[in-house]
Amino acid sequence: MAEVRIDKWLWAVRVFKTRTIATDACKKGRVMMGGVSVKPSRTIKPGDVVQVRKPPVTYSFKVLAVTQNRLGARLVPEYLENVTPKSELELLEVVKVSGFIDRRKGLGRPTKREGRELSKFTEEAYFGSDDGWDFDFDFDDEDDDE
Repeated sequence: MAEVRIDKWLWAVRVFKTRTIATDACKKGRVMMGGVSVKPSRTIKPGDVVQVRKPPVTYSFKVLAVTQNRLGARLVPEYLENVTPKSELELLEVVKVSGFIDRRKGLGRPTKREGRELSKFTEEAYFGSDDGWDFDFDFDDEDDDE
């Protein structure tokens, strides 16, 4: 087998969970080769580089071998090489860290875990770490003295 459909390959190497999702991604222009969107029926061969846009990151994969059958996770490195630039991966880390701070509209209330993380973050930002400074002022005591 020298060539295989791109949607089948993306599903087989576990870039997408289902083949339908892989096909839809191709139709929506999220899968590219050489900067050009490809159709799901586009065939690929070893040596091709495929870009997959999963916001906020565009992943790049080099095709090492082709297959039509779904692979076990341990076999995936034999069929693709992740050649995503470091800048894209760093962007992903930044988004993960700031994800609970800048919640997009429509995501609903934060979960209990996200609430705890947000409280911890804001307390550290406003009050700093426990470095011996005490900013707890008793303004009520001054009023009583007058």
